[in-house]
Amino acid sequence: MQRMCEIITARELTGSVYAITMEAGGIGKKARPGQFVHIKCGDGLLLRRPISICDCRDGYLKIVFFAKGAGTKWLSEKKSGFLDVVGPLGNAYNLDGRRILLVGGGFGVPPLLFTAREAIGQVTAILGFGSERNVLLKDSFRDVCDQVIITTMDGSVGKRGFVTDPLARELQTGKYDAVLACGPTPMLRMVAKIAAQHDVPCQVSLEERMACGVGACLGCIVAMENGENLRVCHDGPVFRAAEVKW
Repeated sequence: MQRMCEIITARELTGSVYAITMEAGGIGKKARPGQFVHIKCGDGLLLRRPISICDCRDGYLKIVFFAKGAGTKWLSEKKSGFLDVVGPLGNAYNLDGRRILLVGGGFGVPPLLFTAREAIGQVTAILGFGSERNVLLKDSFRDVCDQVIITTMDGSVGKRGFVTDPLARELQTGKYDAVLACGPTPMLRMVAKIAAQHDVPCQVSLEERMACGVGACLGCIVAMENGENLRVCHDGPVFRAAEVKW
């Protein structure tokens, strides 16, 4: 659905990273973890900007985004008023597992907060960043997860290295029913491989550049193992990792 959503709060989290909470009405009530919204960013820009849903409660929807282009820079400067939003779009994570391991890297971290909040049962989150200054939503995850493991490439906070190191250790315990991941493609490829080695079902949220956001333009195609070419915006962004042709 399309709706003019009122901005409730807008603030900078860290360098060029912003969070906006809006009153989203029916969009917020229908949203599920893993889905995204398409936001009109300025009158002079034709294409909307797809942004993952970071959190959603009681009809209020939160997004966290990096201001890196004309559209998201315009959005970062919006402190009040209304946003033209289409959503919720895409499919969602399957949260049937009672023991879920979330793995997020960089800007794949924010949408996993909504996922953690909606999950039933035990939730562990492994969140990877470049350094301490890049860490996002740490306290918010600790509020809704049983365990939160932080990794940074430079070791400035948490464990030094990639998310794949604690991922392998956690899966070796045999206490998880599912792995749900979001982040850069190289990270997702390794997460999928490690999950498969431990025979744990894995779902991944893929990142691709989108234009229309509704499957019409075919600009966000991803190849599947069965030979199909699927649209990330319409058939995803969440896929079973074993079905993706990495």
